[in-house]
Amino acid sequence: MAPVTSRAPLEVVAVRRTEASVPVSRWRALAVLCAGQLMVILDGTVVNVALPAVQRDLGFSPSDLAWVVNIYLVPFGGLLLLSGRLGDLVGRKRVFVAGLALFTAASLLCGVSQDPATLLVSRFVQGIGGAVTSAGTLGMVVTLFPEAKERARAIGVYSFVQSAGGSLGLLAGGVLTQALGWHWIFFINVPIGIAAVLAAGRVLAPERGTGLGRGADGAGALLVTSALMLGVYAIVGTAGHGWASAHTLGFGAAALALLVAFVVRQARAADPLLPLRVFRSRAVSGAMGIQALMVAGMFSFQFLCVLYLQKVLGFDEIRTGLGIFPVSVSIGALSLGLAPAMIARFGPRTVLLPGLALIAAGLAVLGRVPADGSYAADVLPALLPLGIGFGLAMPSLATLAMSGATPEDSGIASGMFNTMQQIGSAFGLAVLSTLAASHTDTLLGEGASTARALTSGYRLAFQAGAGLVALALVLGVAVLRNSAAPRAAEERGASTEAGGEDVTADSPGVRSAGPR
Repeated sequence: MAPVTSRAPLEVVAVRRTEASVPVSRWRALAVLCAGQLMVILDGTVVNVALPAVQRDLGFSPSDLAWVVNIYLVPFGGLLLLSGRLGDLVGRKRVFVAGLALFTAASLLCGVSQDPATLLVSRFVQGIGGAVTSAGTLGMVVTLFPEAKERARAIGVYSFVQSAGGSLGLLAGGVLTQALGWHWIFFINVPIGIAAVLAAGRVLAPERGTGLGRGADGAGALLVTSALMLGVYAIVGTAGHGWASAHTLGFGAAALALLVAFVVRQARAADPLLPLRVFRSRAVSGAMGIQALMVAGMFSFQFLCVLYLQKVLGFDEIRTGLGIFPVSVSIGALSLGLAPAMIARFGPRTVLLPGLALIAAGLAVLGRVPADGSYAADVLPALLPLGIGFGLAMPSLATLAMSGATPEDSGIASGMFNTMQQIGSAFGLAVLSTLAASHTDTLLGEGASTARALTSGYRLAFQAGAGLVALALVLGVAVLRNSAAPRAAEERGASTEAGGEDVTADSPGVRSAGPR
């Protein structure tokens, strides 16, 4: 009897250790995913503050300088959907690691660039690596955390990286450029990327995927990638060509025709690249549309607010980054703490709507900034509701967007979520920056001072951004429905677990990973 009694406690300890190791490995995996995603998001904005230094060193013309940013966005927005599907087919871990390695190598090439052509080619490759890295990360997060409460917390962390990464990029770009030189905004990615690749190989669970034989829709991939790349190219090119130019209308029409052909292809294909069933859910379709409108209004805030701080208030690079930093702090406080708890208790729709209202209010406050304004009186009061609102809205949208995705479709749903974010940001930035510039030029032609003309253009763009977010709020009220009470769902899950059978799902269409 002694051996039996002595062995039992050891078995209990072993079981407890195993159970304790599961959440630890999950959170380590989440940390690796977020590290890769943060690098990708940072490089979308870290360059903005460094553009004057890049122009001085490499001799970019004013018209070509914008392509240091835009040439990253074109492949990034165009390849997200394809990369998400590839993750479903060959395994999201393989795709994530490959994209991260490519992104890291391209960052090194960007840092050592000595002429405009080399930098632009390296930035294009960096955009490809960024798309491949980030396309399936949200799907991996959902798979890692099947329980509703933990998933809400994990999505909060992911959303913080998505939301605050842009503002952190402005701060990091300012500090690195002013202290070490613009090359270091790229060099800093190299050690972080190598560490993330090595860590990903250890902590991310291997996935086999469904295989390229299932869903390898080559024609569909060519159609949607071409459509998205042409669409993003047409949008970002409006600053130089104008909205009514033959360039914009031609490429826009070609992108729309390719997109229509892609939808027709997906409706008829036996193994479509993008199963249209993903959009049957009102929650998923509504979240995608709301996200595009919200990001279109919000993303341009960073660009325009930076210009206002630097060109009107006279801030340098570091002060500009620090000036935007309260947004990151607010987003972090909400998305990492309060928002997940509120989503778990009240549901994502109930949390999303006041978040959108706060974002619209913050942009409306910026729409009143004066030419002789001050940061404390005119800018900071707008940044707090912007950060709080985005910290509430982004985790809610991520939860809604993934709510109808089955495990085999989670990669494509994640890719769609990121694609809509990129399309919204590219469209919003192009429209609102063009609106601000044209209004400024009109006032300058009428004899207004530079500060007054610039400020009036920024105000008009902020007001238009507030209108886009208000439209997203109206869409949310009209389309989204209240979900079932989360606590009731947890009680049903608990009673099912007590009965010894696990057939519940924490979100519609997402089945639990197994016995808990």
